[in-house]
Amino acid sequence: MSDTPGDSGPSGQGPDDNNPFKGTPFEQIFSQMGGFGAGGGQMPDLNALMAQMQGLFAPHDGPVNWETVTDLARRAAAQEPDPTVSAAQSGAVADAVRLADHWLDTTTEFPSGVTTTAAWSRAEWIVETIDVWKVLVEPIAGSATAALGQAMPEEMRQLAGPLMAMLGKASGAMVASQVGSGLGALAGDVLSASDIGLPLGPIGKAALLPTNVDAFAADLPDVTADDVLLYLALREAAHQRLFAGVPWLRDHLIGAVAEYGAGMDFDTSGMESKLRDIDMTNPEAMQDALAGGLFDPEPSPAQKAALEKLEITLALVEGWVDEVVSQATAERMPAAAKLQETVRRRRAAGGPAEQTFATLVGLELRPRRLRDASTLWGSLRTRQGAEARDGVWMSPHLLPSAADLDDPLGFREGSDAPSELSEEQFDAELRDLLDGPGSGDSPRPAE
Repeated sequence: MSDTPGDSGPSGQGPDDNNPFKGTPFEQIFSQMGGFGAGGGQMPDLNALMAQMQGLFAPHDGPVNWETVTDLARRAAAQEPDPTVSAAQSGAVADAVRLADHWLDTTTEFPSGVTTTAAWSRAEWIVETIDVWKVLVEPIAGSATAALGQAMPEEMRQLAGPLMAMLGKASGAMVASQVGSGLGALAGDVLSASDIGLPLGPIGKAALLPTNVDAFAADLPDVTADDVLLYLALREAAHQRLFAGVPWLRDHLIGAVAEYGAGMDFDTSGMESKLRDIDMTNPEAMQDALAGGLFDPEPSPAQKAALEKLEITLALVEGWVDEVVSQATAERMPAAAKLQETVRRRRAAGGPAEQTFATLVGLELRPRRLRDASTLWGSLRTRQGAEARDGVWMSPHLLPSAADLDDPLGFREGSDAPSELSEEQFDAELRDLLDGPGSGDSPRPAE
């Protein structure tokens, strides 16, 4: 017989068999706080647990307590060394971005989108990106809470008022706990503000994370650290240039993710049958009713179609960045080809960043067709010039489709070319885009 916490007891029980929260929305919360399950295996520190629970359930605006999310994320990130960025590191990032922007001037007529540069610690990445995460995550939390109310049979809703209030708070607490731990893990993997393809940071701020960049470079023994930093600065500056030069793109991508989350269809059929048979006076029966599948989302057909469009747009963004960076480094950086292939594989395979994002927002943001998109942009530039390549970004209606990515070398070739605009109209719209349009929904960084 072992008296060690977490070992099997005399009846051969597992480490969490005595967990009173097993199978309920609270199980995940407690396991992430270091208690039951997921390697916890023992009762958590009750004082620390109560302090965190007070934070999770404290009054707040919206479905998620973002002060608690930020605190949990920073604690999670602090489990690994997160040194303060030095002046030398900040200077190196600024120099790399400045050189990157100079190289990119030769590849596109989109002007620089960089107004400031930054070298972030992991904690700073969390703080700087939290405003965008609010837009991305809150629709999921709202959908989950609404699903709980919809699952309750009509005749039970008035009787179960206190239960519904508890479940609503539990769903918000679950999301806050999951997002906090997820962002903490993501902070240990991302390399820049736009590393996952979405503009997470403030408009116009090109930012890299030196600690993570150094770890990334350490796995590439045949490439110098300076080349790695410059290559990642090129990608970051290219993202900033595209988002600044195409005013509708930032809101288009972030809004598409948020709309996908807001329309999440939670399968409540099982919840309804469980809640209909629940005995309000029996805590064990309540626990059983909440077990398993309560928050499992099921994308609707419309969402699946929206996801395909979102993935295509993301691939086109990443493919454009890949193409212009390749063009900028072709005669300047011998190591660029190896770095390009490494980044492509990292993005297409779905590393820790993509996996964590999938957990947080409910979808994967892997540009599976990055290579096809890069080939398409490069082919279009070779045949028709950089202005024609960049002019496709004038409107989301002109962007290549999935069918175009199936034949990337044939995009806008011959009779299949788009006919929405005449040549004169296309040229006029292109000049407006490249010179800076006078209108647009998204604010442009100062140039």
